[in-house]
Amino acid sequence: MNWKKIALLAVLIYPVGIHAQSGGYLFTYFTGNGSGEEAIRFALSRDGYRYRALNANQAVIPSEKISSTGGVRDPHIVRGPDGKTFYMVVTDMVSANGWNSNRAMVLLKSGDLLNWTSSVVNIQKRFPGNDSLLRVWAPQTIYDKKAGRFMIYFSMKHGAGPDIIYYAYANEDFTDLATRPEQLFYHPSNDACIDGDIIEKDGRFHLFFKTEGKGAGIKKAVSGQLTKGYVLEDRYLHQTMDPVEGSGIFQLKHSKEWILMYDVYTKGRYQFTKSADLENFRVIDDSVSLPFHPRHGTVLPINESEYLRLEAKWGTNNPVLPGYYADPSILFSEKLQRFYLYPTSDGYTNWSGTSFKTFSSPDLVNWKEEGVILDLPTQVSWGKRNAWAPSILEKKINGEYKYFFYFTAAQKIGVAMADHPAGPFKDLGHALIDAFPPGVTGGQQIDPDVFTDPQTGRTYLFWGNGYLAGAELNDDMMSLKKETIKILTPDASFREGAHVFYRAGRYYFMWSEDDTRSPNYRVRYGTASSPLGGIQVPPVNLVIQKDTAAGIYGTGHNSVIKLPGRDEWYIVYHRFNYPKGITMGESAGYNREVCMDVLTFDAAGGIIPVKPTHRGISPVKIKARKN
Repeated sequence: MNWKKIALLAVLIYPVGIHAQSGGYLFTYFTGNGSGEEAIRFALSRDGYRYRALNANQAVIPSEKISSTGGVRDPHIVRGPDGKTFYMVVTDMVSANGWNSNRAMVLLKSGDLLNWTSSVVNIQKRFPGNDSLLRVWAPQTIYDKKAGRFMIYFSMKHGAGPDIIYYAYANEDFTDLATRPEQLFYHPSNDACIDGDIIEKDGRFHLFFKTEGKGAGIKKAVSGQLTKGYVLEDRYLHQTMDPVEGSGIFQLKHSKEWILMYDVYTKGRYQFTKSADLENFRVIDDSVSLPFHPRHGTVLPINESEYLRLEAKWGTNNPVLPGYYADPSILFSEKLQRFYLYPTSDGYTNWSGTSFKTFSSPDLVNWKEEGVILDLPTQVSWGKRNAWAPSILEKKINGEYKYFFYFTAAQKIGVAMADHPAGPFKDLGHALIDAFPPGVTGGQQIDPDVFTDPQTGRTYLFWGNGYLAGAELNDDMMSLKKETIKILTPDASFREGAHVFYRAGRYYFMWSEDDTRSPNYRVRYGTASSPLGGIQVPPVNLVIQKDTAAGIYGTGHNSVIKLPGRDEWYIVYHRFNYPKGITMGESAGYNREVCMDVLTFDAAGGIIPVKPTHRGISPVKIKARKN
């Protein structure tokens, strides 16, 4: 195989720095030091900032099948010079055996990102004279255009000496090292150096690495040659006081800017920074979503066909939104023939978020963030805290579509109006509900749910925590017919999060039981013959609950959506974030994520209990509307 000819061809068909006009980014990583966590995992992103774990954040390649130790860490992935072959290297290690327990790395190769061949290279066995070798860490690879082959570089520690970064060339099949390891970079102060990452920019090679021992952190050395001459730039590049490791560099598509990311391993998070010159970096964590807690990994830009291939193989659609959200309300806009999702913005201690966003989708799977639609501190005079649990209504008034957004602020219920489902929304100017309904003395005025009766065209609002109240709305949609207020609490299981819908002559009432901080938070239902009628609770009325085998907990506060023109239904709900939520204690109750699964009914109209999934649903198609 002539690598130099392939490299020249690759420049013609897949120029360096030029990427497909669509696609995204593949993040490969591992998750920790525990059993099953030292394995290769994949995540996808469309924009390089917001990532979604594939395969429910489980391994995509079994470690026991590719490694000599039973575990692998620190995956690094690159695209080959032909533009269509992929190469990955990983540390062959199980940390439970000790930090000086491994002598090997694993080399992997794939033509499609799905199927990988692999081989173990044990440095101590492969190259004589390494009797004192204690560890081989964090291999990475780069294509040496001058040599026409792949160079693999990694750190090694011998005896009492420091970790030093070495390099060697792979053979043509990428199954072994063809040359003996040679020193690539040795810290001038005799400090240990690990986790090297080389990026070429403007003819110069930038070696990012972590110094170990005193003054540990991310530094950089630069050279005009790939294999020698690196000069240390003796300053720290990480932007945190917490310990870091595993730096990874990638260039954003269609941009001159680079992302430097690194594992803030004592905090269980990553930090992302951005730079145009690889010298000055600014933190961009507010733009980044990594809800699956990765460890030491790398990011590869990919094209659309590669993205779809990975999605088809390992895609999971739950959660449906990246990041922390809860209390979802869903709408199909007749005007725009598009779905809109309105959640609570979560991830704030003690539910202290102060704004609402919406997301839109053509198919219930691919969601686009439409931005903030209502900000309490700047747009709501009567309630500037605790933006919770919204509900949305599309209503045609005098031939024009209007959108009414009911929401909780400071434990009161308000309403705002807009001409578009993505806003901007204008608040009424005062709370719609700010006191207990007659006869109620405990609970909270929260969790509004709006419902238009398809039989009569009348619209109703339901609300309450500790009680369930309902009332008809006036034609303006922004005031209650107070004489219609009725207490509807179905039974002692009712806590909050009511949702009402109509199907086949029945009015279905759903609600959440227990506390949102509890793993047992779940949804029950009853039915009625009218929107304000007495709710009948069937003997078996559980809609959705935790699945401990799948690691799914806290499934509650839902809404449902019916596909237009079809008796096909879906339930949208929140759960503890997966997989860490169950370990977070009560804070899992405000670090939640939104999910969606199929909702079905039996022949008698009863709701068949829903099994919550990581897989989620498949994209739906909406039939074209006849004008």
